[in-house]
Amino acid sequence: MSGLRPRLTLLATALVALVSGLLLWLGWLLVAGVSQAVPVLPPGTTVRVDGLDVPAERLGEAMGAAAQAEVLRAGLIAFPLVVVAAAGVSWVLVGRVLGPLHAVTATARRLTVDSLDTRTDVAAARGEVAELAAGFDAMLDRLQSAFDAQRRFVANASHELRTPLAVLRTEVDVTLSDPTADVDELRRMGAVVRDATRRADDLVTGLLLLARTEGALPDLAAVDLAVVVAPALAAVRAEAGRRGLRMQVHTSRAPALGDPVLLERVAGNLLENAVRHNVAGGWVEVGTGVAGTTAELRVASSGRAVAPERVEELFEPFRRGPVERTGDAPGSGLGLSIVRAVVTAHGGTVAAAPVTGGGLVVTVRLPGRC
Repeated sequence: MSGLRPRLTLLATALVALVSGLLLWLGWLLVAGVSQAVPVLPPGTTVRVDGLDVPAERLGEAMGAAAQAEVLRAGLIAFPLVVVAAAGVSWVLVGRVLGPLHAVTATARRLTVDSLDTRTDVAAARGEVAELAAGFDAMLDRLQSAFDAQRRFVANASHELRTPLAVLRTEVDVTLSDPTADVDELRRMGAVVRDATRRADDLVTGLLLLARTEGALPDLAAVDLAVVVAPALAAVRAEAGRRGLRMQVHTSRAPALGDPVLLERVAGNLLENAVRHNVAGGWVEVGTGVAGTTAELRVASSGRAVAPERVEELFEPFRRGPVERTGDAPGSGLGLSIVRAVVTAHGGTVAAAPVTGGGLVVTVRLPGRC
């Protein structure tokens, strides 16, 4: 028997047969003691038992043997009936119990990438089977969300990569088709091509960084968030100066365990966003420190207003916020997505909130290092 249902039915039937046989044997032994309940009769008295005259001194023995024979006859009739009934009932009950499992199995066999919305639909199940079905459906929910996110990511990445490539092709075609193009025109084309290739390079770098954080991180090292912020600040000071932004830095030791390169990219992305999406003459505040058992990095900045319900969207790939916030600011829309991916890979959390009057504050928390 290869199926679980026949094996469970056979096991249940065998147990019932064993118990029934044991009860029959015990009953057969017990009725042998009927001789103790026989009344004492005068010697020489005979009693007819099953058509035979039995002397009084052998009456108990004869009645015990007759009782055992009767029990045996009844048992030989009842035993097979009980076994057959047990087999039938076991088959039905096991089938009802295993029904949801068959539904889960059938659902798993039907699943494809295009049918992840299929569910087991075994609401009538109870107990552990119901937990199994619910867990399987929850797993399908997570898989569907992951595949949907992957599809969106690939579609967005394709679109974002196509844009700079289209710019490159258009500029080259236009310039080559103009027989009177001079050095200034070629220089202009070169500048456009350079900007387009820079954007494509930034996008590919961001995609590779996101992919890197999906796997296991390398060996973690001792990192101080106040240290990794320093090169990120140096990289944005020039642009902040050109835009007239006031930079306020309040850093103190914030020891943690992590990948220094990835955490420096976190600080860099946060500061680049704070400068790019700011307003002329605005401000940027940067702080590091320890709060309880966590190391914190906080970057706040002025800027256009962001609705509270839109803040979470900024962490999705290729989401750059409303046009009134980003305007013509450069970027691929991967900055905060990379921040969240890296921080999550380190076992930390990242949260953002709008600033009163316009702007955004982002707080990164990582497990601290004693």
